[in-house]
Amino acid sequence: MSGVAHVDVSEDDDGLRVDRWFKRHYPELAHSRLEKLLRKGQVRVDGGRVKANVRLEAGQTVRVPPFGDREGFVPDKKPKRPSFDKKEAAFVQSLVLHKDASIIVVNKPSGLAVQGGTGTERHLDGMLEGLKFDFPERPRLVHRLDRDTSGVLLLARTAKAASKLAKSFKERDTRKIYWALTVGVPRPERGTIRMTLAKQAGRSGERMVPVPDRTPGAQASETHYATVARAGQKLAWVSFMPVTGRTHQLRVHSVEALECPIVGDGKYGGADAHPGGEISSSLHLHARSIDIAHPEGGRFSISAALPEHMHKSWDLLALDPEDDDDPFAELEL
Repeated sequence: MSGVAHVDVSEDDDGLRVDRWFKRHYPELAHSRLEKLLRKGQVRVDGGRVKANVRLEAGQTVRVPPFGDREGFVPDKKPKRPSFDKKEAAFVQSLVLHKDASIIVVNKPSGLAVQGGTGTERHLDGMLEGLKFDFPERPRLVHRLDRDTSGVLLLARTAKAASKLAKSFKERDTRKIYWALTVGVPRPERGTIRMTLAKQAGRSGERMVPVPDRTPGAQASETHYATVARAGQKLAWVSFMPVTGRTHQLRVHSVEALECPIVGDGKYGGADAHPGGEISSSLHLHARSIDIAHPEGGRFSISAALPEHMHKSWDLLALDPEDDDDPFAELEL
């Protein structure tokens, strides 16, 4: 067949699914047309038939047939990305804690959404153009933080790095530590919370709530916690180490299991989450640190300083943020 191309899989595409490889390199080819080419054996990898979900390896060769007429092609409906604002570029670059050939780590501020949504025009995903630096592509998001949660957020600079980091998160080969200020002191002061959660619609939007194990859509959740310090019996500095990563997991666990809402979390704690006085009403939940397998080998650990509103609360309560010994050191990943 004339016009057949044989394309080698690059290191950057290692681990990518066949369908996603085509979407990246031939975005005009509709998925239905690709499936038809795969069924007919016109698309092959190292001479063999494959399915759309097969993952490619660097060095393999993909047989790309000619696509013929325009049937099966889709127009590029993505709007052109506007020229990036220099002030936004400077802002997002100011958040960078670490940068190497595979990853970028930022200290996400409270109040900045990670991705866009209804009514959300300003978000980190829309600023990633400012973190390209000397690379041709924008870095990729590999995990999320709630809008009002601050702290460590990892970005992958290549597809290969994204694949390896995603695998670490999926296999729970990560150690994430969060700091929170809670209203009330947990009893007992340390332990493990296990709870089955599910989404529930409400007047103020979707919430995660505890449900029986066999409830449709239910997901198991688990968090280790330890009380680091107390401010009398009214407030406590609590360190959390989530094992699972359910939506709003730490916020729900604080209210439902510990009966100590996180300061500023009106969604789950209601009026009780706002102690008043000089304590800020902003959410006091911070992704303090992460330990994860680096895409280039070995372990990688990093921590992020408290946001301004939490730092002020720590000062007010005479808590020392430098007292950051790992309370979960004895626990294995």
